[in-house]
Amino acid sequence: MIVLLGVVVVILGFVTRRNPVLVVGVAGIATGLLGRLNPQEVLAAFGRSFADSRSVTVFAIVLPVIGLLERYGLREQARNLIGRLGSLSAGRFLTVYLMVRQITAAFGLNSIGGPAQTVRPLVAPMAEAAAERTTGAALPERLREKVRSYAASADTVGVFFGEDCFIAIGSILLITGFVNSTYHQELEPTQLALWAIPLAVCAFLIHGARLLLLDRRLEREMALAAAEHDLPLPKGTAK
Repeated sequence: MIVLLGVVVVILGFVTRRNPVLVVGVAGIATGLLGRLNPQEVLAAFGRSFADSRSVTVFAIVLPVIGLLERYGLREQARNLIGRLGSLSAGRFLTVYLMVRQITAAFGLNSIGGPAQTVRPLVAPMAEAAAERTTGAALPERLREKVRSYAASADTVGVFFGEDCFIAIGSILLITGFVNSTYHQELEPTQLALWAIPLAVCAFLIHGARLLLLDRRLEREMALAAAEHDLPLPKGTAK
């Protein structure tokens, strides 16, 4: 039971708001040492876990590439591109991205997007530029963070509800394997995938409506911010 003290290390680390990677690393080392593993065996366990979960940790390889692209103007080019599409507001752009994310996830293409790969360097800057063009003024930091959160939600909701429409996704195979082995059923992945389609449609309609309402909310909050600071109203905003 003394090995479970590693869980206490995780709890204390998160309660004191330490770096999550550092907390998990220290908890893993403490658990290994309490389990009577020598330092070499602990290091080998970390290596095996990293290799077995390389699909989860592959983002660590992608991040330096994205950093170089951002340094050489990827975000600025994304903002310039959205600026040429005059009729595309932030809400409409994110709704289109939500639809694309769901469709690609339904075909098993989960890795073509994500918070690190697309949202931060591309989708969020484009949504911010569309919002600034629609409101006619620079967004305050609070509203800028709101647009970024909506961009992240479009990616998350799209892939979460879209991936279950693909029969070879891990969650579908896990459910069918568990149900068939535990309850002696003959559940097929196709059945779950078909039932996931109406759920994905409902998710698109509900979250798409929230994204479309983002434009009206931004205009209203920009007007309130202008009134509080006695500034002229952004163009296109009703008094």
